Amino acid sequence: MSAEEAVKLIKSGDKVLVHAASATPQTLLKAMVGRASELKNVELLHIHTEGYIDYAKPEYCDSFKTNCFFIGANARKYVQLGSAQYNPVFLSDIPHLFRNGTIPLDVVLLNVSPPDKHGNCSLGVSVDVMVGGIETAKTIIAQINPHMPRTMGDGIIHVDQIDACVNVNEPLYELNLGEPTQEESSIGKYIANMIEDGSTLQMGIGGIPNSVLSCLTNHKNLGVHTEMFSEGILPLIGMGVINGAKKKIMPHKLVSSFAMGTRKLYDFMDDNPEVMMLDVSFVNDTAVIRQNPKVIAINSAIEVDLTGQICADSIGTKMYSGVGGQMDFMRGAALSKGGKAICALPSTTGKGFSKIVPTLKEGAGVVTTRAHAQYVVTEFGVAELKGRNLAQRAKALIDVAHPSARENLEKAAHERFGNGFYSFNNLSIPEVQH
Repeated sequence: MSAEEAVKLIKSGDKVLVHAASATPQTLLKAMVGRASELKNVELLHIHTEGYIDYAKPEYCDSFKTNCFFIGANARKYVQLGSAQYNPVFLSDIPHLFRNGTIPLDVVLLNVSPPDKHGNCSLGVSVDVMVGGIETAKTIIAQINPHMPRTMGDGIIHVDQIDACVNVNEPLYELNLGEPTQEESSIGKYIANMIEDGSTLQMGIGGIPNSVLSCLTNHKNLGVHTEMFSEGILPLIGMGVINGAKKKIMPHKLVSSFAMGTRKLYDFMDDNPEVMMLDVSFVNDTAVIRQNPKVIAINSAIEVDLTGQICADSIGTKMYSGVGGQMDFMRGAALSKGGKAICALPSTTGKGFSKIVPTLKEGAGVVTTRAHAQYVVTEFGVAELKGRNLAQRAKALIDVAHPSARENLEKAAHERFGNGFYSFNNLSIPEVQH
């Protein structure tokens, strides 16, 4: 049927889960917004989406209520305006909210591959939180899209499970990354030196992950178990550096829940038995993550205070992104034998303000607690926080802060920790790596 006919299955008051990231079903969403005058209080739930998001505009507030489990760039201004809301939750917990009835679902909107000869469609590049939604929703509406790769794993749905199908010819959202900055390249080299042969990698997308990957060409037997990945891993797979030989969970498989990149990445994933796209409640389960050897979790931050508290979701009281899977993997890596939980960030913002601060901004959220923080890496080195008291942590973090910020940070540390800031830092402890 047409998209306009399909979205007539959505009723006022329904809770609607939307396929997200590069799989955002643009055609269905546009058709749904076309019915705005007929609908009231339809709740749209999703992790970060790409592209069309008119339903979150203030003028549609009576028709649609947007509830983000993670805030993408397209939704950020609407969350800050208040016409959309943010729901703080670990990425691994979202499917459980559907399965245990905390958030009952009426409708799921999907973007899937054409059915194979057995009638099975694939969720393709984004399995993430959708399996729990498909299992529990009353109605499933899908756009059948030849641009969606067919991927192996949990994201299989038979056409007989779909209540309304719409044929589309809609290219997937593509993410093109530029060259890493000088700071990102320096950070990448420091982190690469922390990675041993046989490690299992978790990293997102961006200049720092890509810089790390570019420095791993001489490593051996690396594996990937990550909530998401991009095409920075492709050269290492081609070289045999990433082969998953040492992994305990699904050895020789690249395990993830969603991916974002260019068509080159999506073509690599298509019908590739080495790539397993799985339910995020499994991928991000710390009990699963910790079983792999030498898990290296690389995550980012907006700011880090002198005690090691990591803010990654907000700028003061303004929500910016979300909790996501950072804590899932920071804790999973810490529990892994030989694992390392790494927070990587440039020492300053684009406007030159230090990202290592005496205290987090008022209202800022702590995504990774000071007790979970192990390593903080900037372009000036690696601060090892594991096993150090607050005064020692402050000294280690000041040593990797931008030189222009260090004097003020030292003054703040002395005011906070007194003479202990100097006396404890005269003890014999491992030096910060530079």
